[in-house]
Amino acid sequence: MELPRNSDTDHPWQWEEARWRSIVNKVRAGRSLKPAAWKNGARVAVALSFDSDHETLTLRSGDTSPSKLSQGQYGNRVAIPRILAMLARHGIPATFFVPAVVAMLYPDEQREVVASGHEIGIHGWIHEFNGRLPADEERDLQMRAADTLERVAGVRPVGIRTPSWDFSPHTLAISREMGLLYDSSLMADDEPYELLEDGEPTGIVELPVEWIRDDAVYFYMDRFSSLRPYTPPSAVLEIFKGEFDGAYRERGLFLLTMHPHIIGHRSRLSLLEELIEYIRGHEGVWFATHEEVARYCL
Repeated sequence: MELPRNSDTDHPWQWEEARWRSIVNKVRAGRSLKPAAWKNGARVAVALSFDSDHETLTLRSGDTSPSKLSQGQYGNRVAIPRILAMLARHGIPATFFVPAVVAMLYPDEQREVVASGHEIGIHGWIHEFNGRLPADEERDLQMRAADTLERVAGVRPVGIRTPSWDFSPHTLAISREMGLLYDSSLMADDEPYELLEDGEPTGIVELPVEWIRDDAVYFYMDRFSSLRPYTPPSAVLEIFKGEFDGAYRERGLFLLTMHPHIIGHRSRLSLLEELIEYIRGHEGVWFATHEEVARYCL
């Protein structure tokens, strides 16, 4: 279904009820998939994820700045080794969402991620904005991205996180066509739920994200704009602990989104390690990949 687009003479406050209802109901949260208990009777599920955007945040806009590209290279050169070493120290699995262009730039990185027991998921072709693409182009890029990740890493991805969480009216249909297990781009709940498309259950698990559980909103900087980091790592740690405490209290899911080139710096990775140590100080914690959580919920 092609959703209507705004024009200068097409004002939402003039829409008929059927029109705004069709937009709202295109992709919707369905039944909750929160289990009564997590694997082996665990009280809480913890799903750590890293969006390995690297240079694609620069490339997607056609920018050729070596300065900006070097920041992306830091993700591969410094941050990923630090992150993998830290996860290995604690024996924790995680999920890495990887644009296809990053996989081609750094194939050995993806193979090491998989060899270390972690999951790789789809994260677009070049971190494009899905909402700006024609449906056929979005479909082509998403399918080629999955093929590329499988060829490079040796494992077919079963889940997707759309770049910048930009979920178009066509994304779900493409994911259904591909037979994906889960999506992790939407925000209708704290707990896993089934996605509906036009009111129809899809069988696809949504593992919901949220900006307050994302490192970028606290630490990202653009030197050519007024966007500056304003929150110290200690305050971010306090927020993340509060989110975990709530999940633990409600016997739910704690899902955290991070970016290697952001969280991988010394002062910030120590924040993450302190958070992991705090979480591990609780009984009944199940650290799992996104795939493991989605399969358990089903």
